[in-house]
Amino acid sequence: MTLYLDYNSTTPLENGVVETISVALREEWGNPSSSHSFGKVAKVSIEKARRNLAVMINGNDNDIIFTSGGTEANNLVIFSAVESYRKWVETQKNVPSDKPHIITSDVEHDAILLPLKHLKSRGDIDVSFVSAAPSGSIKVEDVISRIKTRTCLITIMFANNETGVIMPITDLGRAISKTNELRVKKRLFKILFHTDAAQAIGKVPVDVEVSKVDYMTIVGHKFYGPRIGCIYARDVGVTTPLYPIIFGGGQERGFRPGTENTAMIAGLGKAAELVIENLDKYMKHFICIKEYLLLRLQEEFGDSVVFNCHNDENHILPNTCNISLLGMSLTGSDILAACKTVVASIGAACHSQNKPSSILISSGVSPELARSAVRLSLGRETSKEDIDLATADLKQAVESLKK
Repeated sequence: MTLYLDYNSTTPLENGVVETISVALREEWGNPSSSHSFGKVAKVSIEKARRNLAVMINGNDNDIIFTSGGTEANNLVIFSAVESYRKWVETQKNVPSDKPHIITSDVEHDAILLPLKHLKSRGDIDVSFVSAAPSGSIKVEDVISRIKTRTCLITIMFANNETGVIMPITDLGRAISKTNELRVKKRLFKILFHTDAAQAIGKVPVDVEVSKVDYMTIVGHKFYGPRIGCIYARDVGVTTPLYPIIFGGGQERGFRPGTENTAMIAGLGKAAELVIENLDKYMKHFICIKEYLLLRLQEEFGDSVVFNCHNDENHILPNTCNISLLGMSLTGSDILAACKTVVASIGAACHSQNKPSSILISSGVSPELARSAVRLSLGRETSKEDIDLATADLKQAVESLKK
């Protein structure tokens, strides 16, 4: 028996999503750009999916652009913001052609950090990294204080994939809007605001109007959809710039060329439809099971278990629990390797398993605790019986390692 508790890494496809993809593969295989009946059928399927994704985040259909996944979407935002600033400078008088400036946090996913570091290493941009320590959450005032006259983009994740900390995106959005009101009067570049919502979709309410974001990244395989994604860009191409980073045909209105992957887009749309219909149910389930998980961990490990970043200051994803064990001198990798049934992770799947998580350390977790950290992330079908078995397995793993 295997107990999968790594849903923040990836989720299985929902049955309804599998069926939708299967139908699309059989019946919607035409080229969506073709004007004949086969193309029209595929086009209708794509537009239905676009509509579902827009409704899920309270956006407009036309502002959804499909991508291969979250990494491409994040890169698309970053390169678009930089290009937009450069074009703006060219139209202004008496504006020095300084490097564009971007603000982010030090706990972002590599799909944000690495493009920024790449552009910085080439001398194309300046970057300010806002610290999430000591609580694990960034502070709005810390972000706003880093703004410069040449700031073009602020990108802060909606929720952290390792700690589960939900960032104050709504408060930050309001603060950026107020800042932009003053910047417009001073004829400065309007700061663009992006959030990678990969870990939040399907777990907590996400609303682009409430959060006031210009861009939002959506990733299918984090909410029981296929491994593609999309970018939301408010009033795309008009008030919010989006420049292609690949070139070809005119698909997705030229913002993201390439013949559309109809079946996967249809599956993504179905996953969004399920979130629209069932989010309250999903949240109640996550909250119930997570509360039971915390209780059982405390019963098994007592005062030796530490819940990383779970404090009164933070809001945490209802499905995510990052734990460390005090005084055990064990690594998270050792603990998971000794488990007989539990399948989990020590952090992001794309990071090294041999050293403490840089995300945890940047979130204020000590190196000692970071070394022994294990991330347990729950799914829609995780039961209390699963939690009983999982906590017992973690207990036996620790006991066997101590011997």
